[in-house]
Amino acid sequence: MSGTVTITPLHGIPEVRPGDDLTDVVDSGLRSSGVTLADGDVVVVSSKVASKALGLVTDDPDKERVVAGESDGVVAERISGERLTRIVTAKAGPVMAAAGVDGSNTGERGGLLLLPHDPDGVCRTLHTSLTLRHGVRLGVVLSDTAGRPWRVGQVDFALGAHGVRVLDDLRGAVDADGRDLSVTARALVDEIAAAADLVKGKVLGVPVAVVRGLADVVLDDASDGGLNGGLDGARGLVRTGPDDWFALGRVEAVRAALGVAPGTALAARVGIPPAGPDTRTGAVARAVRLALAADDEATADVGDESVTLGADGPYALGRLVARLEAALSCDGLEGRPLAPAADGCSVVVQVRAAGLLSRP
Repeated sequence: MSGTVTITPLHGIPEVRPGDDLTDVVDSGLRSSGVTLADGDVVVVSSKVASKALGLVTDDPDKERVVAGESDGVVAERISGERLTRIVTAKAGPVMAAAGVDGSNTGERGGLLLLPHDPDGVCRTLHTSLTLRHGVRLGVVLSDTAGRPWRVGQVDFALGAHGVRVLDDLRGAVDADGRDLSVTARALVDEIAAAADLVKGKVLGVPVAVVRGLADVVLDDASDGGLNGGLDGARGLVRTGPDDWFALGRVEAVRAALGVAPGTALAARVGIPPAGPDTRTGAVARAVRLALAADDEATADVGDESVTLGADGPYALGRLVARLEAALSCDGLEGRPLAPAADGCSVVVQVRAAGLLSRP
């Protein structure tokens, strides 16, 4: 895979409508662009045209409700003004914002487009049809766009794939210096999807591209999952179970440990954190609601720099203080309890930015 790779956009594809055949859609772009598919080509199709062709559109104006219906679980959630954004495990497979529900580039029809729940299956169907029609060995990738933890900006990734190696597992091989490789496994289909987006993208109106020069990663037998390191399609690249170190956002992990899981009605009542900076008053009040969520009898008198907690006895009070300290950490704050009242039923907790409280 060290040779030249070319990426050719397919222009001239008309607006895709429900019921259109994806193979015909690709062929219209091939004809308009004067491109003939060759052995080893990889056809990369934007998920949006697949969603349009499959009629995966809703007129429900409540996007939050639509996203919930397309999600298997919430990873993180933030409020920005009046807008709620959720990072979720989408029914389509990956973890992404709003389950991929999208209202841009929907054509005259409008509405909200949904992702197919079986994107690898969409790729299998298109792969079968294209190979029969063109008589060449092909790979098919269905691409979509998502943000990434720790990095600004969005990038295309493989939502679905068929007929192409999804993973280049180099573990057990050696590098150029002869050293053993123990962790390197390249996500080939994600690299292909991202490369194709250089000539596609939302503003260019080009939903399909042909990547040429990667014949070595196109499978001779598309059903041979063994060449994919045991992975069958792009869904196999999604980390799940013990391999998922980031199943929840940092704030959501703390809140969930305190019994307030993201995406629940209780999370909304406690208050969903804002996407940007919050006022001290807002942050402390939200932390107090989070701390009190497990005790209907507890009380709190809230100020910007201190909170007076009340509970039914020393044990309940100590538990409440510990919950408040954890809750404050969600907003970069920390609490320091002073000596409790003589009856052990109330205490003042000083609140400061993390790291600023004096310690004995």
